[in-house]
Amino acid sequence: MGGSPLRILVVGAGIAGLAVARALRLAGFRPDVTEKRPASGLVDTGLYLPGNAARALRRLDLDGPVRPLGQVIHRQCFLDAAGAPLCEVDLDGLWGTVGDCRALPWSELHRVLLTGAGGAVRHGAEVSGVELLPAAVGVTFADGTTAEYDLVVGADGPRSAVRSLAALGGPPRPAGQVVYRAIVRDGPRVAEWTALLGQRAGFLVVPLGAGRLHCYADEAGSVVPADPQARLRELFGGYGGPVPEVLEALERVHVGTTEEVELGRWSRGRVLLVGDAAHATAPTLSQGAALALEDAVVLADSLKAAESVEAALAAYESRRRPRTRWVRDRTRDRNRTRDVPPALRDPLLRGRGERIFGEHYRLLVDPL
Repeated sequence: MGGSPLRILVVGAGIAGLAVARALRLAGFRPDVTEKRPASGLVDTGLYLPGNAARALRRLDLDGPVRPLGQVIHRQCFLDAAGAPLCEVDLDGLWGTVGDCRALPWSELHRVLLTGAGGAVRHGAEVSGVELLPAAVGVTFADGTTAEYDLVVGADGPRSAVRSLAALGGPPRPAGQVVYRAIVRDGPRVAEWTALLGQRAGFLVVPLGAGRLHCYADEAGSVVPADPQARLRELFGGYGGPVPEVLEALERVHVGTTEEVELGRWSRGRVLLVGDAAHATAPTLSQGAALALEDAVVLADSLKAAESVEAALAAYESRRRPRTRWVRDRTRDRNRTRDVPPALRDPLLRGRGERIFGEHYRLLVDPL
């Protein structure tokens, strides 16, 4: 169906939605893209992209615009809460020719994808109704306007309205962590991805280039504090390494809880879910954006190769489920280590940490 005049609506203009729009345009389609939030309502944080994200960006012909952005990350360094080394992961060796690992601001990747998608996003357009027709989808927007499409792609995140309206699943379930994110300027010099592991809590610092740091911290629980900066100082004030200087340099902290989406099916009729709307996990393996980019590549391939929309959606889901299931299961595995006391966990990581953490990405090194 490549190049056919399919009427396609992509709901959501985050990483997943814009990547899908880009992949579809490369395949000869011309999708509409809508986003319920205003253009000014997007929150910027840091983003770490493992090697499989770089491979997907090459397939989207966007590796050139991304290459000057952020910083290439060569190693993951795991430390204990005091800042003493536990283990390191050689990312160049792990990912090989798949692609570089890179950290950059979310807004910079979003800008590249927006340009690649053609730049035309209808902001403030909230989908309020979805009607499954015999060979189409009727869509109603919150302003009362209606339209009919041959395919609707829900790329609207873990709390997807499309998922609910198409009766593909309810709200996400809590994954068990409170998370804190910030971009720090004028902080300490940190050369590589650096995580400090404590008791049921951790603090991650990743360089973004140009003197900026992406900071991500989490703790087991579900209650969002009223003052996230005070809570970070309470939790991590006794940590070593770069943490004390990072805490001093913090200005604005975004706080939330982790969520997980696990569905029996990703499509119904001609409505399909992609990205976090279909398979969100806690961000432990930093695979949210990477899987969304992969989803876009595979969806475009499936639509080009199939003789019908229904066949394309079936082929897409059969290709994507093994990889997303792997990420979900490995994420749960790693999160369970939070409950292991450091006195038991830390000696294990000093002896076998590189192999343990590297194994979490083994399937993702394989081709799409």
